[in-house]
Amino acid sequence: MSDPSRPRASLRTAVVWDVLKDALDRRVKATGRESLDVLDTGGGSGRFAVPAARLGHRVTVVDPSPNALFALERRAAEADVADRVQGVQGDAHGLFDVVERGGYDVVLCHGVLEYVDDPAEGIANAVAALRSEGVLSLLASGLGGAVLARALAGHFTEARQALSDPDGRWGEGDPVPRRFTAEQLTALVEGAGLRVGAVHGVRVFADLVPGVLVDTEPGALDALLKLEAAAAELPAFHSVATQLHVLGETREAAEA
Repeated sequence: MSDPSRPRASLRTAVVWDVLKDALDRRVKATGRESLDVLDTGGGSGRFAVPAARLGHRVTVVDPSPNALFALERRAAEADVADRVQGVQGDAHGLFDVVERGGYDVVLCHGVLEYVDDPAEGIANAVAALRSEGVLSLLASGLGGAVLARALAGHFTEARQALSDPDGRWGEGDPVPRRFTAEQLTALVEGAGLRVGAVHGVRVFADLVPGVLVDTEPGALDALLKLEAAAAELPAFHSVATQLHVLGETREAAEA
């Protein structure tokens, strides 16, 4: 079973999980409650929901895919946290048709903004699901990482197209509807009334390094994980990251 706490799987998720776990731990201390209410919008099969539930938190996953929710149920059962994970079919647009407004300590919005019609509305709904002292974990596709990947693959025209396209798309065959810069994401978070607690570049190197090297070179995986962690907080690397992670906090949480 893949989850962020296992080394091989964590190559793509370690940075986000470390930031998220720290945010959860800080909320536990601030609230005095051992168990938080967590909402994972677009949470799919539970890549972050199940590890969060393992920490003792109650997690509601909203996803439009019945197949993903079935996989979530199975993963939660295998991890023995089925009693703390609930899957609900829905999406960011109609979020409050299926979950409570203002009912969550932490909201995850991972891989959602790329696909919604209105990213500002998507963020606004996620923030509206937070309690007065709450934290938002936002993860979205980075523009620079896509440009770099197309260029390194020899697709220079597509790389230039992504740079000039308003949505950061490299062409009709691009499977990602929209990409963001760090500045765009922080503006969305601040526009929704949150304070930006941290910005991290995710998968700065992981998608560029040949998998065979990571799998066969002794110590390469651990070294790459440490390199990703070291580069994640440096603004210079945000512009080439495959994904960008922004941690937003309500003003009450930031001051707690």
